[in-house]
Amino acid sequence: MNSRVIAVDFDGCLCGNRWPKIGEANRGAIQTLIRLRDNGARLILWTCRTGALLDEAVTWCKGHGLTFDAVNDNLPEHIAMYGGDTRKVFADEYWDDRARIVKYRRGAAV
Repeated sequence: MNSRVIAVDFDGCLCGNRWPKIGEANRGAIQTLIRLRDNGARLILWTCRTGALLDEAVTWCKGHGLTFDAVNDNLPEHIAMYGGDTRKVFADEYWDDRARIVKYRRGAAV
């Protein structure tokens, strides 16, 4: 599989952080993800929401034209490739409002 895989958080990334409510849409992030998906990227919704709150978030995203290849789970081809599912979602990129970017050079953070 050569597609770019992006795991994206919901609260604070796709919308303003108003948990358990849904904040204002981050239209820039949503439009960028739609464009990336249209160009072959695979998208995973990666959120702490569960149950009815998760269903509400998925429905909200669909209402904004954003759909996902997986929700809080690995892509089926990754599960098959690695012989099982893991707790950590595998992606090439992780979009999260609380992210800290750390670069490594020869095993040391810089």
